[in-house]
Amino acid sequence: MKKINILCSAADAASQNIKYHLLQNEYWKKIEQVPDNWKELISVYENQEMRILEIEGHHIYEDRIDEKMKSSGYDTDLIVVASKHKSGDGRSVLTAHFTGNPDKADFGGRPKELSVAAPHMLRLILRNMKTFSDKVDYEVNMESTHHGPTDLKTPMIYAEIGSSEKQWNDSEAGNIASKVIINAVKEFTSREECGEYIPVAVGFGGGHYASRQTELILDSEVTFGHNFPDYQLAFVDKKMIIQAFEKSCADFAYFDKKSMSAKERERLSALMNELHYIILRESDIREIGKIPWNIFMNIKNKCNELCPDGKFRATEMFISQIEKSRQETEKPDGEIVLCSINEELFQESVKASRKRTEEILACCAPIYMKRNNGTLSNTILGIGEDTKSAMQNVTNECIKILKEHYEIKYIPDDNILCIISEKFDPKAANELDIPPGPMLGELAKGNPVVLEGKTITPEMVHKRKIKRIRLSD
Repeated sequence: MKKINILCSAADAASQNIKYHLLQNEYWKKIEQVPDNWKELISVYENQEMRILEIEGHHIYEDRIDEKMKSSGYDTDLIVVASKHKSGDGRSVLTAHFTGNPDKADFGGRPKELSVAAPHMLRLILRNMKTFSDKVDYEVNMESTHHGPTDLKTPMIYAEIGSSEKQWNDSEAGNIASKVIINAVKEFTSREECGEYIPVAVGFGGGHYASRQTELILDSEVTFGHNFPDYQLAFVDKKMIIQAFEKSCADFAYFDKKSMSAKERERLSALMNELHYIILRESDIREIGKIPWNIFMNIKNKCNELCPDGKFRATEMFISQIEKSRQETEKPDGEIVLCSINEELFQESVKASRKRTEEILACCAPIYMKRNNGTLSNTILGIGEDTKSAMQNVTNECIKILKEHYEIKYIPDDNILCIISEKFDPKAANELDIPPGPMLGELAKGNPVVLEGKTITPEMVHKRKIKRIRLSD
């Protein structure tokens, strides 16, 4: 792999702060003679994994800087820009983002153009920022896509200190940012090719600080490429979406729904459907950490067939199935098995106690589903023969729930389960001249009452009902 280039600017106070600490925190060899063909290049330092390139001007106007690097003998696979983040609120913040202009190009780059993103480096940088800033009063945020340069073929990411001169010149912030970059570069260059794939999202919605997207990067097993904030969504058309997906190498889209108008959400959803891009909700994304991406998508597709727009939950049992499959076949890509609990039995269990039924699913089923309207599905999913056993366990537990609420009889010869219940019959009470009021309430509760010296028992005003459920053919 080529060395990663860290781009610093003499015109950027935070960049100079970070550069100073980069030189302090790592061994570097200074290149005494810089190439004559790159006049703006001031200095070059390098070691085995990375190099620092310092230029005179501001980097946001440096379109095709990757070509300058290559022609000067400093070709790279990735550019990390050490920079300042400027904001009127003056908050103390460490940020990372990609460059691009969804509309006009007021601050470098070209209109309607995005740079090539580096999603996996973004994840490493933000996570290192969170770690190294743990004891200081600096927030960590992914910023939405903005400013130049954009005309690049090489992935580029900005690592920044914000938001005013106070923070740009803060030695502690410079020290943290330098350590973040050094650690992220080392992790990036030494990452194992056999590691689990981290899927990439293109984000839509949120503010300039993409807080929900930041949380997902820090707390789940995903990362983000380009992100379009609310105030830029009007400029996002089909071509811009395609460009964002291609330049982010993205797997899916994420909508910060709470920040978006319903009209904008519907427009963008229609474009995603037209382009055959999938949209994942936050609840789906948080399941990815438990499940390898290829298996996740297999499950997601099957669940969509069964419960369109529904949700699924992977339990600890399914994680165990994945581990078992990995040990047996080296790759956890076993075939997904679907098993259905008897629909009538399941619905009676839900009617008796939805809470207990869902607790059983969470405990005994590898994967269970909720429909779009929130109701529980009677189909469970898993890997291998264990799924059939899980289905039988859920069935047995549902029967236990029913026994707590009803009289149960089983007819083994016909494999029929009888659920026997008694229900208060207002008509029968009326025929016995029971007046409206407390007496009816007591009888409905199953308590006897005395009317004009005569005892009325609950059995006299209750109907016995028998529901027969054939458990299998």
